[in-house]
Amino acid sequence: MERDAPSPGGATVVAPAKSARVLMWGGLPLLGAVLGALLEVLADWLATWPWTPFEGPVQLISTLPDLPTRIGGAAVGLVGGLALALIGESESGTVTVDGDEAVVESVDRRVAFRRPQVSAVFKDGKRLVALGPRTEELAGQRTDLDARRLAAAFRQHGYPWHEDGDPHAADYRRWVEGVPDLSASAHGLLAARARALRKDGSDAARDAEELRAELGKLGLVVREERKAQYWRAVRPRGDAGSAADGG
Repeated sequence: MERDAPSPGGATVVAPAKSARVLMWGGLPLLGAVLGALLEVLADWLATWPWTPFEGPVQLISTLPDLPTRIGGAAVGLVGGLALALIGESESGTVTVDGDEAVVESVDRRVAFRRPQVSAVFKDGKRLVALGPRTEELAGQRTDLDARRLAAAFRQHGYPWHEDGDPHAADYRRWVEGVPDLSASAHGLLAARARALRKDGSDAARDAEELRAELGKLGLVVREERKAQYWRAVRPRGDAGSAADGG
């Protein structure tokens, strides 16, 4: 297990391992370029099949001049590999933890939360989540960083890390449109979020996160499993209770 050494300021920085970043930024573009250069060879092979999907594009590629096709394919594959590396970089991000505050940073987002506010920190799938004193979601950010490294960093600085995920998992209920326990506004937001979850792409993911934040303003915490949404209410004001013990 890789250990994350404290920075000179006393904070612990959890970032992608150097070997993983070298493999990501070097290996993915190289693999893309090689596959792109071999595109015509693959098309020629598929053209010999009695039936093949995308028969028109396959036949077109197999008739193109060899050298320009290989150079063009390698260039397209290289760009595709760089795009995948950029996506991987954004989903890994960097987490900086000290005794006062934790900061989660990605390519296009920065989320911070202060230690005195935190009642629990955990990984929920690929999301790093921090809960507040009323069990509300203080912060949630997608990250591919290893949970063991994150646990070590947060525990080192006194945060209540929960190994088994959300300590309030038993309180979640599956969302069904029209249930009387939720307001019309909550149903509308959850319905819009359900539509966003059914779509692919960064815009849909951004919409889903924005709608999660809007539901948080209504006192609801929401999570999803295989596109199905589950919700729970936060504790009323004045009934924060004691923070859950760390896992």
